[in-house]
Amino acid sequence: MRVLSCRFPWRAQRNLMNLAVMAVAILLLVSGTAWAQAKADKADRLFSAVITDVQGVETEVKNLIFYWEERVSETAFVPHELKHLPVKRGTATVNVKFDTIKQIVARPQGEKDLPFVTISLTNGKSAEFVAAMNGSFRGESDFGQVDIPVNAISKVIFK
Repeated sequence: MRVLSCRFPWRAQRNLMNLAVMAVAILLLVSGTAWAQAKADKADRLFSAVITDVQGVETEVKNLIFYWEERVSETAFVPHELKHLPVKRGTATVNVKFDTIKQIVARPQGEKDLPFVTISLTNGKSAEFVAAMNGSFRGESDFGQVDIPVNAISKVIFK
């Protein structure tokens, strides 16, 4: 009596399993790439705002960043270009992202002290903070590059 071989169905099943594993791997790769691209697009977002200084002068600024320099030695500084505003609430430092901010209203504490800032978010919430570091808002206006120190800000309205 001869036993029939079952080789073909096992090979077909193995090939089908390999195909399924490859399909899942491709699906994960494509979804991971799309997720990374969405995250990169969010990081590359450009912000615009109308900034009013303490003299009442309004300036429309595109490609807005918060800029500050970290002193690492007597003659060396490390520049930081941020798309968030570092503020203090008690002892905590909070980084409020530009894409969540609707408006910032600043009140000076003194000539050398950092200002109080009231930040209104796009979701309707607002709170008062103290600016965490002595930096400036930088960007481009119709007339060229703009650099407005945080101590000279009266209001910032994000568009």
